[in-house]
Amino acid sequence: MSTSYSLIHFLLIILSLTSAASLNTNFPIKEATIKDLQTAFLQNKLTSRELIQFYLRRIQKLNPILRAVIEVNPDALEQADEADNRRTKAKKCQSGLDGIPILLKDNIATKDKLNTTAGSYALLGSVVPRDAGVVKRLRQAGAIILGKASLSEWANFRSSSAPSGWCARGGQGQNPYNLSTDPCGSSSGSAIAVAANLAAVSLGTETDGSILCPSSKNSVVGIKPTLGLTSRGGVIPITPTQDTVGPICRTVADAAYVLESIVGYDPYDSEATKNARKYIPQGGYAQFLKLDGLKGKRLGIVRNPFFNLIKEFPILNTTYMQHFHTLRKQGAILVDNLEIPNIEAIMTSNNMDMVMSSEFKLALNSYLKHLIKSPVRSLADVIEFNNKHTQKEKIKEYGQDTFLDSEATNGITPKVKKALATLAEWSKDGFEKVMVEHKLDTIVTPDSVFSTVLAIGGYPGISVPAGYDQDGVPFGICFGGLRGSEPKLIEIAYGFEQATKFRKPPT
Repeated sequence: MSTSYSLIHFLLIILSLTSAASLNTNFPIKEATIKDLQTAFLQNKLTSRELIQFYLRRIQKLNPILRAVIEVNPDALEQADEADNRRTKAKKCQSGLDGIPILLKDNIATKDKLNTTAGSYALLGSVVPRDAGVVKRLRQAGAIILGKASLSEWANFRSSSAPSGWCARGGQGQNPYNLSTDPCGSSSGSAIAVAANLAAVSLGTETDGSILCPSSKNSVVGIKPTLGLTSRGGVIPITPTQDTVGPICRTVADAAYVLESIVGYDPYDSEATKNARKYIPQGGYAQFLKLDGLKGKRLGIVRNPFFNLIKEFPILNTTYMQHFHTLRKQGAILVDNLEIPNIEAIMTSNNMDMVMSSEFKLALNSYLKHLIKSPVRSLADVIEFNNKHTQKEKIKEYGQDTFLDSEATNGITPKVKKALATLAEWSKDGFEKVMVEHKLDTIVTPDSVFSTVLAIGGYPGISVPAGYDQDGVPFGICFGGLRGSEPKLIEIAYGFEQATKFRKPPT
């Protein structure tokens, strides 16, 4: 692809093809779930082409403000026609995502006309060797790749999944509920787009909080899967010991459908995906969407420090206390006032940052080395590019301290190995010990404050919309569990969602 291609260029091409045909459908696409859309397909109330046209027009209208989408796929309409023809012949949908448009975070590789840049001009025009593992599975499921979502850097987050040096291309995304509020985390483009109905569903990635936090702040559902449950093959890396790919959607059901379409073994992420295969339930994840999913579940409450952090915010504090009542009413057993023994060390140590700095250089150099074509071939090249294009890469605004720190590392040294061992020990003697001793199904926390605990142990978490503050800014509730506990977490999250139904679209 020519590096001169931009989002606007793509939109002009696509819209010139669609402007002649008006969108003649009475089906209410906004807020429609995957199930709603596929029912409409089969009842001839909607086609995938009409659905793509709807989202392209939403992107044209809202993206100049929200900056959630970097590029749209010039082949999206062609893929939609293929899906419509396939469905007409078969008289059924071939899978849960057949004909459904999905937006991908711009660090997830696609072997097509779209760029994969992690929000950096340094990678504009690079050519990937193949689709990322999760994209291959999406295509096999019949999903339509709508385009790429922007990355945003959350400056206040200690270890975001978008280290300083990325994020310039596309610009900082805007929270659709309150434009003056940080949308939070590098997968915010994916969350913003879904929240504002610029896409049906999306994929994000998380190292520490970059799925859970933007999901919480944009009133959508995000699943951060167990490490290795979804492939990182073909995903621009941060740290292999923490990186994971997961769905960001408007409902728990949609997130479950997307998750079951992307899990599984990938030879390009062989060790992690092989180890996690044992966690994949036979029959998929949709079977755990149970209205009584909370009944009998044991939910741990760690007030110090997590719920203590929100005591100064009356609306949040009151709302979460009401949620505790709802959880009990739905049959959950709340085990209150628990303590994670080493939580202060986990939240304040630099062990995770040390590991990330060392692994990032190695992992990124490996990714860049395997590109078919690329303006940069190493982290050192990226740093040099940023120094030469400081204005374009917004180095004054974002900096590249994480890049510089990582470039100064010398591989996995004994000190880094000790840090890794310490993190593993903290996970085993802290979170895991509390879960096992109290026979818990999950630990419940506000927003994404638990993300670091989940990150260092490769544990899963689900964020569900939980309310809105006095300024209309959303906040979520997070359910975190042991490795492979996605089935239980989906039951719990779905039970909570259906009992509260807090999500509302932005105005």
